Amino acid sequence: MAISIEDVEHVARLARLALSEDEKETFRRQLSDVLEHARVISEVDTEGVEPTSHTLPLVNVFRDDVARPSLPTEEVTSNAPWAADGAFRVPRIV
Repeated sequence: MAISIEDVEHVARLARLALSEDEKETFRRQLSDVLEHARVISEVDTEGVEPTSHTLPLVNVFRDDVARPSLPTEEVTSNAPWAADGAFRVPRIV
């Protein structure tokens, strides 16, 4: 599928790019090649091929979320420069 110079200029205008005449011709050839490659790939026979999102099966690598005892709040906030009501306080940022 051939891309015209006008198509390249339109895309460049949308992207707010200033292209020289040489760049327009270069991008026209490159975009035409990309679309031709996509056309060739679309002709591949995929009958009977299951759609997949990954080439390998995915396995969850996370451990189960299990509640367990943690440090007491008073101990955690004891060395904080500014703590109140069991939480760390930080300067207000506006």
